Amino acid sequence: MLEEGQAPAPANTLAPLVITLAIQAVVSMALLTLPVMAPVIASDLHVPTAWVGVYIAMAYVGAMLSSLSAGAAVDKWGAIRASQMGLSLCALGLVLCSAASLPAMAVGAVLIGLGYGPVTPASSHLLAKTTPVHRMSLVFSIKQTGVPLGGLMAGALVPTLALTTGWRGSLWVVAVVSLLCAGLAQSLRQSLDAERNPFRVLALGNLAQPLKLIARHPALKRLAAYSFVFSIAQLCLTTYLVTFLFQEIGQSLVAAGLVLSVGQAAGIAGRVGWGWLSDRYLGARRMLAVLAGLMTASCAATALLGHGTPTWVLLAIVTVFGASAVGWNGVYLAEVARQAPPGMASVATGGTLTVTFFGVVVGPPLFGLIVNLTGTYRAGYAAVGALTLLCLVMLLRSGRRK
Repeated sequence: MLEEGQAPAPANTLAPLVITLAIQAVVSMALLTLPVMAPVIASDLHVPTAWVGVYIAMAYVGAMLSSLSAGAAVDKWGAIRASQMGLSLCALGLVLCSAASLPAMAVGAVLIGLGYGPVTPASSHLLAKTTPVHRMSLVFSIKQTGVPLGGLMAGALVPTLALTTGWRGSLWVVAVVSLLCAGLAQSLRQSLDAERNPFRVLALGNLAQPLKLIARHPALKRLAAYSFVFSIAQLCLTTYLVTFLFQEIGQSLVAAGLVLSVGQAAGIAGRVGWGWLSDRYLGARRMLAVLAGLMTASCAATALLGHGTPTWVLLAIVTVFGASAVGWNGVYLAEVARQAPPGMASVATGGTLTVTFFGVVVGPPLFGLIVNLTGTYRAGYAAVGALTLLCLVMLLRSGRRK
């Protein structure tokens, strides 16, 4: 049964899922191409490797801005065209980053973020139109596997490319891949962008529309708040785990990197599994509560790791941490699309993602500040666990009110 205002799902729902998954994976790969080569690039430019955090922050500032305008862009040009524009901006940003100039790299980071930001709202618009209600969590979760999949592609392919083409050449190769993906999407534009409104006027006032929509709907406000905390947990896992395992637990860099890869792989499996569980048994709110509980337990367990921790225990903790902290996004985005007014999925997604990306911008630096003040990464993970525990309490209380 379809919800009021939702268009019937077309006979072929596979094509939108495949193209949105591919686009998500490519823009995620583009975003992470420079960070996976950070030691080599930093050595060439004679800057600290830690400056990669500045790159991430600038990219997500760009993503925040473009997320706010994504709903209007999708309405004017269509979701496929908005995604093609995002891929093109990513390609341009990668080319600028290859200039080996810090100012050019700063502009390139913002452009990559501007390209990254509209992709998820655009895909939410498409999938909300083409997916039966009872399968939304699973389909959205499959699409969101593109994020860790892009990370795995960057980690597995880009360093090898750098050995053969140099780090600048690697950036150009990924830029070409981004443009090729944009070209492949063109074959679906006529059918999937049929409802666009080319006469829509884009104005600065459009930037406030997504946030106003979120402010008017308590359910969307709560989802945005959860995503703010969950994004902090996700980025603090992926940004700091290797350094924590290397500096405080005594793992080699290679071993620590492999442990993080296990967490990323668990995140891919989690995104699909949680979506299926949410659709089939638990529903989105209870599923998000389970994930908040798993993140809380994982943060606490990570904070208790020591030199004598058996490898299997370490891998088990990181598997649960990755499955939850990297795996929550699809269930969350599907619920945002469900809670959005009819035809407003891209606007609602853009508004909530702005809050999500703000967590990405402020979370890792605050985590680093806690580490600097306390002298241990354990305190940082304990603090993140306290935030996810707060989300768990909020989710449980919202369930009792119903």
